[in-house]
Amino acid sequence: MVQISRMDDALIEVPRGLTNVAVVDTAISDVHGREGYYQYREHSATALARGATLEQVWFLFLHGRLPTADEEAAFVAELAALRAEVDVEALVEQLAGGSARLDAVHALKAAWPLVASGRGMRPVYDLDEQERRRDALLLTAMVPGFLATLSRRQRRLPPLASPKDHGTVAGYLTQVTGAEPTPEAEHALTAYLIAVMDHGLNASTFTARVITSTGADVASALTGALGSLSGPLHGGAPSRVLDSLDQIPSPEAIEPWISAELAAGRRLMGFGHAVYRTADPRSQLLRAEAQALGGPRVDLALRFEATAERLLEAAKPGRGLHANVEFYASIVMERVGIARELFTPTFALARAIGWSAHILEQAADSKIFRPAARYIGPPVSDD
Repeated sequence: MVQISRMDDALIEVPRGLTNVAVVDTAISDVHGREGYYQYREHSATALARGATLEQVWFLFLHGRLPTADEEAAFVAELAALRAEVDVEALVEQLAGGSARLDAVHALKAAWPLVASGRGMRPVYDLDEQERRRDALLLTAMVPGFLATLSRRQRRLPPLASPKDHGTVAGYLTQVTGAEPTPEAEHALTAYLIAVMDHGLNASTFTARVITSTGADVASALTGALGSLSGPLHGGAPSRVLDSLDQIPSPEAIEPWISAELAAGRRLMGFGHAVYRTADPRSQLLRAEAQALGGPRVDLALRFEATAERLLEAAKPGRGLHANVEFYASIVMERVGIARELFTPTFALARAIGWSAHILEQAADSKIFRPAARYIGPPVSDD
């Protein structure tokens, strides 16, 4: 806990990292870390992940309620029309040029401002509610096609359009893998994308809201949020879980490997969470999806999780270090055919929907974020 001096010289106490400090009101989502659940609007987030479509939850985020069947069909058609407005092949070529490898997160961070500039998108401060919604929806809707086109280009595969009768998830999987997804694969990826669409005021969502509070354009807020997400302590860790599993040749090697990592003081990627002190409900959800997909990697992951949690409790009793969402997210994405370099971008695909909802909610409030800082430097010198 630190003391921070405000402009009126009053003192307030603020924990390191702003842990548990409420800095904004929202009707979008809430996380209950002690109880081990979280919600989107008035719905259980994990229940939605198990049974809703991505478009239904996307609509919920934007409109505050689930759509009727007709509204969902109209929303799907609106998304398709907006995607058609962005020539992602030309955009990828403009960004990649002659480069054989271009990191997808960096590419998306560059793509959003380019699209916004080309379309003359203005600051949210100067837009009405419908104009803000359109900008947010177009920039979010373009993400799956952009990521898939970039991935196929890097693998020297021809462009592959998403079938018009596919939803967002099936279309993305078809483009990325080059094959029609099985119902199990589509369900598993849908569950993952919905589960990570939003999660309270995490670092990237806070970044999006701070930028929006200045009245900046939607692309600036999304780009800043993505920069925050790319950090390994936030959204950049799913592929690192597989890097760990790659080092384990057999189930018998799990315990010695984990013990050595803990003895060396290294962090186990995919374990522990800043909010949850009980099991991460997203991890439980995705564990079930992974088990439904099956395979040797899933069996290894299940044994790894059980062993890791036992050894972590012995090494750090009472800390409540359980598998987090990134652990089984990596397994699910690998099993449905998503390349490892697309793990964090795919996370961003989902989280951009949540960011957009927060951007629109924040844009309705004209108050800029202006916190104080605690000065710890030397006093003014009279010399």
